[in-house]
Amino acid sequence: MSVQLQDASQTFAQSLEKVVAALKGHPNVTIQQLLELVGEQGMILLCMLLMLPFLLPVSVPGVSTIFSGVVILVGISVTLNTIPWLPKQIRERELPTESLIHTFEQGIPTFARIDRFIRPSLLFMTNTPLINRINGLMFIVGGIFLIFPFALIPFSNTLPGLAILLLGAGMIQRDGRFILAGYLMNIATFVYFGGLFWAAIVAGQNITSLFGA
Repeated sequence: MSVQLQDASQTFAQSLEKVVAALKGHPNVTIQQLLELVGEQGMILLCMLLMLPFLLPVSVPGVSTIFSGVVILVGISVTLNTIPWLPKQIRERELPTESLIHTFEQGIPTFARIDRFIRPSLLFMTNTPLINRINGLMFIVGGIFLIFPFALIPFSNTLPGLAILLLGAGMIQRDGRFILAGYLMNIATFVYFGGLFWAAIVAGQNITSLFGA
């Protein structure tokens, strides 16, 4: 069965406020419950929400791998133009509600700023099956970058998190400017990670030379 991305009927900030209100009073929440809360904006909006811990000083420990798994599976669904599916292990994974509520509340101003600027534009980036598949692949790339074990290094989660946030906003609201910005952020992440690998190799060579001498 195929799925088509539709414009959202609510702003991103309104959707986030709705999620926060529904979460209050519950100690934990599953990915499946979060998906039900975001409603018609669906899986892509859920991925955007899950990126907030990586953009703000507040963080939810131990979520990078599980969140990146959600992003990759949603990206595969968009690429293949099929209904998004998540395995039971991910759907039933429980997350601490208190940390999520605090993070989401901190993220409402960010989503409100996005709402002010986003609108349908550069529709060639959103209005064909081929470009939607390419956008899905870029979503997958962002999810893969998020898996890299660089959590203690500045911006290592922030850059792919921003890429996913921008791509998601652009795909939902058919704003090609945000999609292009997401592409650029993925490229910036690739360059940044490449620099980290190069620095690690150089450091390793220097240590080897030091002990070899």
